[in-house]
Amino acid sequence: MPRATASHILVKTEEQALELKQQIADGASFADLAKEHSSCPSGKGGGSLGEFGHGQMVPEFDAVIFSDLPIGQVSEPVKTQFGYHLIEVQTRLD
Repeated sequence: MPRATASHILVKTEEQALELKQQIADGASFADLAKEHSSCPSGKGGGSLGEFGHGQMVPEFDAVIFSDLPIGQVSEPVKTQFGYHLIEVQTRLD
């Protein structure tokens, strides 16, 4: 089963997600922004979700994690029932 390690930032609106994505593009730390803005408990740890397998996250999230998103690149906002996520994949293992 494919596995990955990833971090995310969860916010209420797409606009906020896009603003944070721009701040990261301008050099802000993903982990620092997660600590400051993420509404997920993982935000306290810089957004880290640790290692998990394919199918363990909600489908919309899983689709991005196990896509062709380059390692270390921040995704476009991903909408789930929880809000909007920015996702950064650290590793993928088959």
